[in-house]
Amino acid sequence: MRVFVTGGSGFVGGHVIEALARQGHEVRAMARSARSAEAVRGFGAAPVECALGAVSPRDLEGCDAVVHAAAFVEEWGTRAQYWEANVTGTAQLLEAAREAGVRTFVLVGTEAALFDGSPLVGVDETRAYPARHRFLYSETKAEAERLVLAANGEAMRTVSVRPCFVWGPRDNSVLPAIIRMAEDGGWAWLDRGARLTSTTHVANLVRGIELALERGAGGEAYFVTDDEDRTIREFVTAYAGSAGVSLPERSLPGPLARAAATTLEAVWSVLGLRGTPPLTKLAAYMMSRDKTVVCEKAKRELGYAPVIGVAQGLEALSAPVRAAA
Repeated sequence: MRVFVTGGSGFVGGHVIEALARQGHEVRAMARSARSAEAVRGFGAAPVECALGAVSPRDLEGCDAVVHAAAFVEEWGTRAQYWEANVTGTAQLLEAAREAGVRTFVLVGTEAALFDGSPLVGVDETRAYPARHRFLYSETKAEAERLVLAANGEAMRTVSVRPCFVWGPRDNSVLPAIIRMAEDGGWAWLDRGARLTSTTHVANLVRGIELALERGAGGEAYFVTDDEDRTIREFVTAYAGSAGVSLPERSLPGPLARAAATTLEAVWSVLGLRGTPPLTKLAAYMMSRDKTVVCEKAKRELGYAPVIGVAQGLEALSAPVRAAA
C-alpha cells in the first residue's frame, strides 16, 4: 500500500511512518521545509514538498491512503490559526484526496473534540459533540472530524481515530512542557491531581491507525487508549519521573485555576501580549476534570488491543535515565 502522511516530522506522524515502513508499505510524507524533509526521510518516508492547505492531487498521485496527523495543537493561538490549520487544511486535503482517487482517509482525531470543560467519564463514541465549545482547539478538531466523517462514500472511506493524552518516546510537547514548568518553578497540581484520565501510548495509537486503515468502518470514529485509567497525579508523576524529574507538591483548587486562566487569556487578548499565558483555559480545565473514554468499539470492530501497557511504556522511557545515572 502507498500511504501519504501529514505531520510526519512530528511526534505521532513520525511513529506512523516508521510503523508503516517496517511493514513494507511505501510511505510518502508532507514536508514543508528542508528540515521536515530530512526528518521524514529519517523515519522512512519519501518527502513531498507541500504544506497543509496547499496539497495538490498531484502530491497524492498513486496513493491508496492518507493518514492526516498534522494539526495546530498549541495551547494558545488565534481563531484564524486554529481554523486555517485544523479545518481549512483538512477540507483542502480531503478535496485533493478525492481528486487523486485516494481510497482511504484516516484522521488522527482527539477526545478533546468532545470536551467543553465538563467532565468526561467513561465516554464512548455515542457522545455527541458539544452544542457550544469553550476552546478553539476542541472546536476546530471537532469541525475537522465532522468534515472527514461526512466525506465518507463509495469513492473514499473515511475514519477518525481518537486518542487521549498521547505519550511515549519522542514526545515533543507534553513532557517537555511539564519538565519546563517543574524547572522554572511554575508547576502546580490542580485539585491535587486527583482527577482521572485515560492515556494513549503512541505505539497503541499507531496500532489503532493501522487497524483503521485495514478495516475501519467508513464514517466512524474510534477511541484508542491504553485501556488503563489513572489519576492525573499518578500518571504525570511517573511520566516526569521517567525523565528523572520530580514534581513539587504544590496544588491549587481547580475553580481558582480555571478563573485565573480565563482572566489571563482575556488580558493577553486585550493587550495583544506575545507568547502563551502562564495558564490557559484548556490546560486548566483538562487538569481539573475527569476525562476518561472507553475503547470497546475499537476492540469489537477493529480487533484492537493495546500493544504496550502503561507500566511497560514507562519502564522503557526510564531505562536510559537509569543507565546514565
